[in-house]
Amino acid sequence: MLQMIVKKIEKEGKTEEDLFDKFMCECNKNSDSLAKQIAAAENQGSDQASALKAGNEQQAQLTQDIADEKKQRGDAKETIATSTGIREKEAKTFADMKAESEANIASMGKAIDALRKGLGGSFIQTDAAKALKDLIVSKQDLFNADDASQLSAFLQSGQATEGTGEIIGMLEQLKETMSKDLADASAAEKDAIATYNQLVAAKTKEFETLQASIEEKMTRLGELGVANAELSNAGGDTGDAMEKDKKALADLKAECAQREKDYEAEKKSQAEELLALADTIKMLNDDDALDLFKKALPSSASSFVQITSRSSTLRSRALSTLNDARKHQKSISLDFVALALHNKKGGFENVIALIDKMAAQLKKEQKTDDDKKQYCLAEFDTADDQKKVLERKLSDAETAIEDAKGSLATLADEISATEKAVQELDAAVAEATAQRQEENAVYKQTMAQNVAAKELIKMAKNRMNKFYNPDLYKAPPKRELSEEDRIAVNMGGTAPPTPAPGGIAGTGIKVFMQVSMHTQSEDADQYKKKAEEGAGVIAMMDLLLKDLENQITVGKTEEKNAQEDYETLMADSKEKRTADTTLLGDKMAAKAETDAALEKHTDEKAATTEELQGNAAYIASLHADCDWLLENFDQRKEARVGEIEAMMKAKDVLQGADYSLLQTAHGHLRGVHQ
Repeated sequence: MLQMIVKKIEKEGKTEEDLFDKFMCECNKNSDSLAKQIAAAENQGSDQASALKAGNEQQAQLTQDIADEKKQRGDAKETIATSTGIREKEAKTFADMKAESEANIASMGKAIDALRKGLGGSFIQTDAAKALKDLIVSKQDLFNADDASQLSAFLQSGQATEGTGEIIGMLEQLKETMSKDLADASAAEKDAIATYNQLVAAKTKEFETLQASIEEKMTRLGELGVANAELSNAGGDTGDAMEKDKKALADLKAECAQREKDYEAEKKSQAEELLALADTIKMLNDDDALDLFKKALPSSASSFVQITSRSSTLRSRALSTLNDARKHQKSISLDFVALALHNKKGGFENVIALIDKMAAQLKKEQKTDDDKKQYCLAEFDTADDQKKVLERKLSDAETAIEDAKGSLATLADEISATEKAVQELDAAVAEATAQRQEENAVYKQTMAQNVAAKELIKMAKNRMNKFYNPDLYKAPPKRELSEEDRIAVNMGGTAPPTPAPGGIAGTGIKVFMQVSMHTQSEDADQYKKKAEEGAGVIAMMDLLLKDLENQITVGKTEEKNAQEDYETLMADSKEKRTADTTLLGDKMAAKAETDAALEKHTDEKAATTEELQGNAAYIASLHADCDWLLENFDQRKEARVGEIEAMMKAKDVLQGADYSLLQTAHGHLRGVHQ
């Protein structure tokens, strides 16, 4: 039996060594896995910090851009308000000037009518005369001293010093001058209104463009804020997971170190046990006993924007005027008028009518060109503004797409790493559970065997005491008869036979009984030698019992420690898996939101690209429709003005005008421009 115990202990030592090697392999494997997860979490935290820094810089830039555009929007609104105030003052000044000029022109008209009707004396009593007096005083720059003196004398007495005709002439000249000034002022007011309207339109467009840009940037700023918050939260989750990994790694290292220490102690204990058994083998050599002892085994555990002349002379002069103009420019209108002047029949009514018709047509054509030019410039301006807005919108969409793609790539890597960490953790838990179950089974078997071996040794010791130390022998408990057997005995019968003893080698006692069969005729020395050997075996049995008690106590302690370590590992693993699963869910939700944002930005990019292509096509059509007119507008306008001026001179000549006075020509020119 002791030889089998030796083999069992040696086998246990080999099994313990295999379990220890397997345990240490798992320790190293799990330590490497946790170290890799910690390193990955540190790298991931660094990437998240870099992404968060870039996101915060973009957020700061967007905030600054919004502030700048709001200031530009406020400047545009202030410019509109300032221009409107100036325009209102200019309009009021023009209205006052116009009312005054119209009143003065009306007064001069009344004065001229009164003088022609010989009513000068009664005229000076009217309000119109008073208005003329005030005009002479306030507008001295319109009269020379003699004219002012004659008009003043007329308005005082009602009689002209030089004659009524002279006064009428002065008044007509004054009326013409004031009418011209009023017309010039009206034209200037019209130009000022147009300029104001263009300015307001441009600033309004600028305001609307800035408003749209601010709204778009505000939307992006909000999205970026959410993304940065998610990155910040993800960084915190990663840090928490990393701290848990570090705790798990520290626990694992402590457990592995303790297991290594326990193993060394077990090896020492086994060596001592083998030494003790070597001394006992020669005393307890029963095969069945040794087979039971060999089964005794210790256990262990482990654990991410006119004067008159004659007909022929007039015709010749008119033709000369037209020919002079035709030398400088080709004009079908001038050709038609010149051809009409070659007809010497009749008067000039038809020619004058033709001139008026041609001039009207040219003015109409010029108005058409003016309208077309204004339309083209306005449309080019609108299309260009729209192009800028669309280009900015496209650029923003492309930037958002790149940001979303980068976030998706990062999230995909993080999700993959987290899933891998969960899988590795599950595998490690499964392995640790299998090992714990195996160790527990070995422990239970060892305990059962050790208890049986202990009882067997006690029985063997008691049996030996019966022979060598009768005083220490303990008889088996008295057999208790069943009720049926007691009745049989009381009736005079005999008790049933005692069952044959079981145990090792047929109770394990027969070997000692054979010793008792020696005859008393053997000499005293031989008996004394056997008695001493028996005492030595009993002492060895006592030592073996003590070793078994120690082994049972050590086994229970190791099983308890192994179970506590296993439960700690399971609790840490459960906590880590819960954290990793929550982190994985958060990252998958963030990925789904980023996928939706990417799809939205991609659709916006496609729609904006289509609008930009439509805008480019429209600008191309504007160029095809407007470029020729815009490039030749000034030349065409100058040519028309020249044609109209030449025809008007010819008309004036036909009507008797003498162009020795250049002022008349200038008068017509101004009329054409208006």
